[in-house]
Amino acid sequence: MSSSSSEREEGLAFLPKFDAAGLVTCVTTDAATGDVLMVAHMNDEALRKTIATGDAWYFSRSRNALWRKGESSGQTQRVVEMRTDCDQDAVWLRIEQQGAACHTGRRSCFYRKVERSADEPRLAFVDADRLFDPATVYRK
Repeated sequence: MSSSSSEREEGLAFLPKFDAAGLVTCVTTDAATGDVLMVAHMNDEALRKTIATGDAWYFSRSRNALWRKGESSGQTQRVVEMRTDCDQDAVWLRIEQQGAACHTGRRSCFYRKVERSADEPRLAFVDADRLFDPATVYRK
């Protein structure tokens, strides 16, 4: 184990290990229930803003832009705790969710389960009630 690996894995310095695109994966869970709400990405600026403000900030790969969760929908996330994994290439946010986490209007982005079938795997809805209408919230 190199000294940089040792420091990253056993030290107390926050040394995020960004991928080639400058991002780390972020898993976001509900602090009260433990439910996984979403998986997103953060760049250095999103990490810094999240730590500084206590609000969840992410980096959108599709829009190539920084965004604060809830800035357009009002469905905000207040960070209760931020953790990093052993080699600091992923972040876990435990948050207090105001409203829905998913842009589809659902509480969680994980509203479908994979089921086995005779032919190919299929999806089935679970916990899929919408908390808001995305067509109304995200008028373009």
